[in-house]
Amino acid sequence: MNSKSIRKLTIAAMLVAVAVVGSLFSIPMFGSKCSPVQHMVNVLGAVFLGPGYAFGMAFVASLLRNLLGLGTLLAFPGSMIGALLCGLLYKAWPRLPVAYVGEVFGTGILGGMASYPVAALLMNNASAALFTFVPSFLLSTAVGAAISVLVLAALGRTQVLSQIKGALH
Repeated sequence: MNSKSIRKLTIAAMLVAVAVVGSLFSIPMFGSKCSPVQHMVNVLGAVFLGPGYAFGMAFVASLLRNLLGLGTLLAFPGSMIGALLCGLLYKAWPRLPVAYVGEVFGTGILGGMASYPVAALLMNNASAALFTFVPSFLLSTAVGAAISVLVLAALGRTQVLSQIKGALH
């Protein structure tokens, strides 16, 4: 394994840890636990590491959050779809606003809609409707994306963002 791969795995592991610890600060809304820190991590993972890593990180963070009792099964579709779309859009058009939009649309709209069958079939929530989770997911991901705007702006001003990207690509 080369040093670039080790760096990527190390950053991915650190970001997953931030997402799991950050889920201690979740907001219960409509049967889900909204975790804005996860959405910030999705954007950072997509920008620093790309769509595959961001998707994998969202899966691992969701799994750990569920195993530790800090999340629900709804964490899987919400965070994974948002992370993947964020990463794919940023890879196609490497502009930070594109990444933010990808995260908000991917998690808020697509992830919220994808949570319906998870809630209905796996969580035995027959009263869930198709758009039940969209408002809460949109709020959570918008807050998380806003936090990532602040973090990436600070990293950009100090040249750390370009150094991290240079070390990984």
